[in-house]
Amino acid sequence: MLAGKGWSGKLVKSLALVALVVAIVRADEHSHKYEDEEAVVVWANSVGPLSNRQETYEYFQLPYCKGEGQVEHRHETLGEALLGMELVNSGISIRFGKSQDSTSICPTRLLSFQDVKTFQYAISHDYWFQYFIDDLPAWGMVGKKDKENPEQVSLFTHQKFEFEYNGDQIISAKVTPENLVQLTNSQAGVHIDFTYSVHWKTTTKEFKSRFERYLDSDFFENKIHWFSIFNSLMMVLFLTGFVSAMWIRYLRRDFARYDKEAGLTDFDHDLGDDYGWKQIHGDVFRPPASPMTFAAFVGTGHQLAWTSFLVILYTIFGQEWTERASIMTATIFIYAFTSMISGYSSASQYSQYGGKEWVRCMFLTAGFWPAAVVIVTSLNNTIAIYYTSSRAIPFGTMMALLVIWMFIVLPLTLVGSIMGKNWAGKADFPCRVHAIPRQIPEKIWYAEPIVVIALGGILPFASIFIEIYFLFTSFWSYKVYYVYGFGLLVFGIVMLVTASVTVVSTYFVINTEDYRWHWMSLATCGSTAAYVYIYSVYYYMQKTKMYGLFQTSFYFGNTALACMAIFLILGSVGHFAANKFIMRIYRNVKLD
Repeated sequence: MLAGKGWSGKLVKSLALVALVVAIVRADEHSHKYEDEEAVVVWANSVGPLSNRQETYEYFQLPYCKGEGQVEHRHETLGEALLGMELVNSGISIRFGKSQDSTSICPTRLLSFQDVKTFQYAISHDYWFQYFIDDLPAWGMVGKKDKENPEQVSLFTHQKFEFEYNGDQIISAKVTPENLVQLTNSQAGVHIDFTYSVHWKTTTKEFKSRFERYLDSDFFENKIHWFSIFNSLMMVLFLTGFVSAMWIRYLRRDFARYDKEAGLTDFDHDLGDDYGWKQIHGDVFRPPASPMTFAAFVGTGHQLAWTSFLVILYTIFGQEWTERASIMTATIFIYAFTSMISGYSSASQYSQYGGKEWVRCMFLTAGFWPAAVVIVTSLNNTIAIYYTSSRAIPFGTMMALLVIWMFIVLPLTLVGSIMGKNWAGKADFPCRVHAIPRQIPEKIWYAEPIVVIALGGILPFASIFIEIYFLFTSFWSYKVYYVYGFGLLVFGIVMLVTASVTVVSTYFVINTEDYRWHWMSLATCGSTAAYVYIYSVYYYMQKTKMYGLFQTSFYFGNTALACMAIFLILGSVGHFAANKFIMRIYRNVKLD
C-alpha cells in the first residue's frame, strides 16, 4: 500500500511538473508576451557544416556545456520532425529585460582529448549552430580557422546575446560568439569556461515586423526579378496570340477545306487533297498505351497542381514562412485533403477510355506519389541514420504519415474515384474509334513526337528559370523565400505557357496524321523537368560549396522529387488543354 501511495504521489508530482513545463513553453513560444524578468528559453536546434545546409546534427553532439534545468521537447509539429528540428533547452538562463554580464553556463568544463578532436573537426569544417528564442532564429559559428594555417583552429567560448524589445514582446534576438580559445592536437584534459552575456535594449519596431531583418529584399526584389516577370508576361502574350492566330487562320482554313471536300462527289473526292488531322478521326480517341498508368499520372498531376496553388495562397495570406516548418506541415495536410481531385481525375480519364479495373487504378493513383517520396526519403534517411544526423526521420513520424495516408488520402481518393467514374466516366467522343488502327505515315524528323517533346519544355523552363534560381538559393542556401506573390504570378504564367505550347504541339503532331497525342501532350511540357534537373547539376557545381555523400544525396534526391512533381503538374495541365482542343476541333468538323 505504501508503495502504491508512493507511486501515485510521484505520478501526481510528475504530471504537475509536466503541466508547469507546458505552461512555461506556451508562455514563451505561443503568447510571445513576457513579464519583467520572466524566463526566456533558449532552444538549441542543431549544428552542422555551413556549406551543407541539410547536414545537421543534434546540438549537444558537440561537447558543449549544458546548463541547469534541462527540459527537452522533440518536434512540436510534423513539419519540424520531417525537417530534423531537434529543439532542446540549452539551459542558458535569460530573464526578460534583465541584462547580465559574463556568466558561466555551467561549472568549468574539462574537455577530453576526444572532445578536443570533435571541436577541431567541427571548426575545420565550418560548423555553425542555431538557436530559437521566442520563435526567432539566431545563428553563430562554432569557431574560427586561421586563414594562413587552416589546421590551426580556435573555439568560441563566449556567447553574447543581444535583444530588442517593445513593451512585453521580443522584437529581435541575436547571438554573437566571442572569446577565441586555440585548440591544439596535444591538448587533453583542457579546462574551458563556457560563458554568456545578455544585453537588452528597447525599440519602437512593431512585433508584426520583427521577421523583416531576416529578409533580403535587395536579393529577391531586385530589377532582374521584376524584369524576368515582365519577360514571362510578354511570352504569355506572344503564345496566346500565336494560339489565337492558329485558331483564326490555320483551323479556319482546315475547316473550310474539309467542308469543301465533304461536298465533292466520290470521284472528285478521290482526286482531292486528302491529308491532315481529319484523316485520323477514327483513331484520335483510341486509348493511350498503358491507360491505367497514364490516368494515374494525370490524376496525380492535377492534385499536385492544386496543392501547389493552395500552399502558395495559404502562405501569402497566412505569412506562414515566419513559423518553424509550418509550410511543410501545411503542404502535407493540403496534399492529403486534395486527394479527391486525383481520384476524380484519374477515374474519369481511365473510365472514358473503357477501363474496367477502376479499383486498381484508384490504388495506383493514391500510392504513386507517396511511393516515389518514400523511395527517395528512405535512401536519404538511411544515409542520415548512418551519419547520426538529426535529419533522420523518427519511426513515430513515419507511422503518423502512414496513418494520414491510410485514413485521409486513401478514403478521399476512393470517394473521388467513385465520383469520377460515375459522373464523368462516360465516353462522349465526337468520333467512333475504328477497329483497326490506322498506319502512321512517315514524316520529317522534326515532326517526330520525341523531338516535339524535347523542344516543348524550353519555353516553360524559360518562363520559370529566374524563379527557379531564387527558389534554389532559398532552399539550398540560407535566404528566406518570402515573395510568394511573385511565386503565384510565375505559377499562373507557367500554367498559361504550358497550355499554349501543348495545344500548338498537339496540333502540329495530329496534322501529320499521328494520333499518339495522349502521352505526347503529357510529356511535351513535362520535359521542362529535365531542363530543371540539368540546371540543378550546374547550380550544384557552380553556385554551391556542398560536399560529401550526405548533402549530395539530399540535394539530388530531393531535386529529383521536385522535378518529378514539375513533370506531373505541367504534363497534366498540358494534357488537359490538349484534350479540350482535340474535343473542340473534332466536334466542329463534318465527318463522313
